[in-house]
Amino acid sequence: MTQRIAHQPREIADCVSAYLQEGDLDGITSMFHPDCQIFFPPDQPPLTGLEGARKTFEGFLDIRPQIKSEVFSEVINGDVAMLRANWSVIAPDGTVLAEGQSTEVAKKLESGGWGYLIDCPNGPPSLT
Repeated sequence: MTQRIAHQPREIADCVSAYLQEGDLDGITSMFHPDCQIFFPPDQPPLTGLEGARKTFEGFLDIRPQIKSEVFSEVINGDVAMLRANWSVIAPDGTVLAEGQSTEVAKKLESGGWGYLIDCPNGPPSLT
């Protein structure tokens, strides 16, 4: 499979989408920082690390949907970035399976590209 690198934080979701359509779970997890936290669903404890990223996406492999992400805010400070985006998950037949507004923190990876460090697909969780 093709190795993708997000040269800018806003490119991470496009790389994840391409890997997802190829059914490449290792590729998807390569777009996450090893210390990542994924808050999905937001009312549950976060999934952590690359195993958490695998668990988040393994259920989508049979469907192989496309993720469309429209980043409307990107703030970069050195090797850390904050992103906000409107996103949708679209089945191969064009059906919108889910949509929302995300908040993410990205960090430079050893590969030189960017990967998600904190991924909140439905926005940050509320304080409890």
